[in-house]
Amino acid sequence: MEATVDRLSCVQLDSISAVDRSHRLALGARVGAYPRGTVSLLLASGRVFEYWAHEACLIPIADYPLFRRPMQEGHRAEWYARHLNEGPELAEAVLERIREQGPLASRHFEGQGGGGMWNWKPAKRMLESLWNLGTLSIAGRQGFQRLYDLTERVIPREYLQAPVPSEPELLRSLALRAVHARGVLTEAAVREHYRLRGGAARLQPHLDALVSDGLLERHAVDDGGAPVYVPGGAGLDLPAPAGGVLLSPFDNLVWDRVFHARLFGFRHLIEVYKREHERVYGYYVLPFLLGDRIVGRADLKADRREGVLRVRAFHLEPGVRDRRRVEGELDRALARLARTIGLERVER
Repeated sequence: MEATVDRLSCVQLDSISAVDRSHRLALGARVGAYPRGTVSLLLASGRVFEYWAHEACLIPIADYPLFRRPMQEGHRAEWYARHLNEGPELAEAVLERIREQGPLASRHFEGQGGGGMWNWKPAKRMLESLWNLGTLSIAGRQGFQRLYDLTERVIPREYLQAPVPSEPELLRSLALRAVHARGVLTEAAVREHYRLRGGAARLQPHLDALVSDGLLERHAVDDGGAPVYVPGGAGLDLPAPAGGVLLSPFDNLVWDRVFHARLFGFRHLIEVYKREHERVYGYYVLPFLLGDRIVGRADLKADRREGVLRVRAFHLEPGVRDRRRVEGELDRALARLARTIGLERVER
């Protein structure tokens, strides 16, 4: 599991559990079934950490020094800084309780939500602000609730004491990590991988330097669109993988929507936030990857009480002709997914 997070560079977390949490789907698609407490144990033992990358993500612990720079700069600082400045006494009270009692979730603190989209109570806002600045780290999860602890009790000392990289070192390291993790990315997709600010003007010189050093290669694409970057020395004519797999709608593989539309004609939609009558494919729709092409979309729902993975709908992508083969591979992928998330059978 730890090696898979490292290979992917970051794995997005998401609270929606219509099928299962997104990180479980993304990791399960690659390693199969694993015990539910595994990620929490990895966090608690300082073998992975949680921070902002593409969104809130699981990140390899070796990359922790790269993220100390955005922590120190107050990444996403405006919202967080306001709460820190308004409540220094609350910050000290929160830290003191954690110092004395160990990892705590927001439910362990009193208070009422103040409205707004998240309706967070003051202590929750403070916990998030202190986590954002690196003062607190996530020491595991109970259910899907974060457990906050002092960073020095969660992150191994060697990573806390490592030098904070310069901006060029940071951008080049993140660019390399992103391209090696995803295989082929445009400049815009490298930025999107870690949600890097500053646009192409900030990143492009560092991609050029990586190409000059032979660490990345830049290739033109036949459609005349933006060039792509691949790892230096990478083979470009690799065989397509066998079999099919259902992907989380937040899987790393489908982050680059523009490139997928260019390459495959696949336009990824996440419709969980739409009203029912506005949806095209369904509520929680998993793209179906078969070989080197996304050939369909499955709207799925886990019925845990009955132990059933229910298929609400399956939509074949335009231009996919061999429906019988796709359906057979889909059945196998559904059965694997059901086993991975602990369900007994599939209903179509």
